[in-house]
Amino acid sequence: MKTLDHVTVREGGSVTIPCLYDSQYKLNSKFWCRGFTWSFCQITAHANDTGKWTITDYPAHNIFTVKLNNATSSDSGSYWCAVEIHAKLDDRKHLYLTVQQAPDVSVMNSSVSGYEGDNVSVQCFYTSGYQNKLKQWCRYKDKSCYTEKRTDTSQNSSVQISDDGRSSFTVLMTGLRLRDSGWYFCSAGYLQVPVQLTVQKDNNTYKNTCKSFISVIL
Repeated sequence: MKTLDHVTVREGGSVTIPCLYDSQYKLNSKFWCRGFTWSFCQITAHANDTGKWTITDYPAHNIFTVKLNNATSSDSGSYWCAVEIHAKLDDRKHLYLTVQQAPDVSVMNSSVSGYEGDNVSVQCFYTSGYQNKLKQWCRYKDKSCYTEKRTDTSQNSSVQISDDGRSSFTVLMTGLRLRDSGWYFCSAGYLQVPVQLTVQKDNNTYKNTCKSFISVIL
């Protein structure tokens, strides 16, 4: 089981937390548990539950997401992403959630999208206490991280992080590929905020196909 370590969210807002599990557990029950220790945690929601906590399972991608709606300060605390395993210890991963009126780390948009070959940017904000902390943009699946420098992810795409040194840093991903789709997170120090990236097929290809189709009709 993989998830984030310490997530921040604005009071009154929402946050979606991804939980990645092993492919052998596609059909197992998924749940979300609250408590500092696993032995005494209380189950808050199961897969396909909706309400304050909503769990959605995506077996094709070996991931389930936990969405908190209308976050309040009382929601701050320790939680567990978990998969029920019969006759064995459940597979689980602990994380801490902090709800604040003004989060120490936050993002402008928690879901971004772009077309194949294009660029996309994400702005991550931090408070003054995190000005000198390490800033990173990480891919959730393998936790490969990029810091304040240009790093080639392949010969066709790159990730660049620029920090204004005051209150925000911007992540620029260029030359998007379809396989870049997935979950990422901004981090400053030990605090993290999840971001979902969706890469769609090249828009120009779609437009050219439509033009060719129209030309044939005409």
